Amino acid sequence: MKILVATEKPFAAVAVEGIKKVIAEAGAELVLLEKGTKDDLIKAVADVDGLIIRSDIVDTAVIAAGKNLKVVVRAGAGVDNVDLQAAKDAGICVMNTPGQNSNAVAELVFGMLVTMARNRYNGTSGTELKGKTLGIHAYGQVGRNVARIAKGFGMEVSALDPFVTDEAMIADGIKPMHSVEELYTNNQYVSLHIPATPQTKGSVGIDQIKLMPKNGVLINTARKEVINEESLAAALRERSDVRYIADVKPDAAEAFTAEFGDRVLFTPKKMGAQTAEANINAGLAAARQTVAFLKDGWNKYQVNK
Repeated sequence: MKILVATEKPFAAVAVEGIKKVIAEAGAELVLLEKGTKDDLIKAVADVDGLIIRSDIVDTAVIAAGKNLKVVVRAGAGVDNVDLQAAKDAGICVMNTPGQNSNAVAELVFGMLVTMARNRYNGTSGTELKGKTLGIHAYGQVGRNVARIAKGFGMEVSALDPFVTDEAMIADGIKPMHSVEELYTNNQYVSLHIPATPQTKGSVGIDQIKLMPKNGVLINTARKEVINEESLAAALRERSDVRYIADVKPDAAEAFTAEFGDRVLFTPKKMGAQTAEANINAGLAAARQTVAFLKDGWNKYQVNK
């Protein structure tokens, strides 16, 4: 049993040590590829049974090269960097590690929210989050953590997610929303946590933002692809009171900053899961899941069934 850990953005050293231990205890062989090229990945995957990745792209070329490959585990929630259908066609199980990064992302949401609410600490009077309305667009692991923190700030929280029952949201003290229009109309702050799928790519723009109350703020720590950038720009022009915050800066980030100034706030790179704790948690979870699949066929988090 041979497992490749291929990370263009390497895990923290302590996470790598933990992964090594998990794989060694399973009697498996570890191959470690850090900061490798696409060609390096294609060569390294040729004779392994399992593959652990972070943001590395697993496309048809990688899948074709993995002659013995049985499982790919992405250390994190999103799996848009893996060709799920090609993997399925090749009989390869693809899993993610949901929940391991969720608190880190949720805390970043509020770090950025407070920064914007306090006018980037420029010495002018800002606003408080207490008593404000927050809508969560997708109530998964990250959304639940966002709700938990928001309630600590004293915000009024609602959420939209067709896969979560009203009863579950109400039990969490969250008001259920039943349409995109209802979510955006009733919340000054909206936090995006939808995945990038054919249905959601480019789905958020002026039609949603123009519904937001005065001084609306849209926060995106999901995927940049869910935003229609031209439509977002049009919304910011039409609504001079609206602001946009993103951990996944748009392709036209420089143009947005030049035109809208302090009304937009972007991290220099995707940082939601960039904490020591999240890095370790996701890496160890990926190692355990890879071993469990190869030894026992465990596939609880398979995303390409």
